[in-house]
Amino acid sequence: MTFAKPAADVSERMRGIRRTGTTAELVVGATLRELGLSYRKNVKALPGSPDFANQRRRWAIFVNGCFWHHHTGCRRATVPKSNAEFWTEKFLANRRRDARAIRSLRSRGYNVLVIWECQNEGLHRRLQRSLKRVA
Repeated sequence: MTFAKPAADVSERMRGIRRTGTTAELVVGATLRELGLSYRKNVKALPGSPDFANQRRRWAIFVNGCFWHHHTGCRRATVPKSNAEFWTEKFLANRRRDARAIRSLRSRGYNVLVIWECQNEGLHRRLQRSLKRVA
């Protein structure tokens, strides 16, 4: 299968999307510190390299971008019109990889939480509820 090279403006836009240090990630980190919970960031030793994890307490948090991880029902989870077949396959592969990592962590006894970038509203309260149970 051969794909057309993306237009220069599309490539430039994609290059501008942050991989780490996103607003949602900063909010989650601040909330974890506020709750007095210790964590490590991007733990490579764990499946999927969770954005935040505490191996002793066995919890992991993934902060997913709605576009790249194709958040179901979210307005940010669009499929670019050019090369749509490529993007559809890419999003499907990303979601499969995410599901494998979550299953693997849960089989190791981890409590796994997925936070979507569009969920900034009420995020603090949700994290408090979820993490109080495992901390």
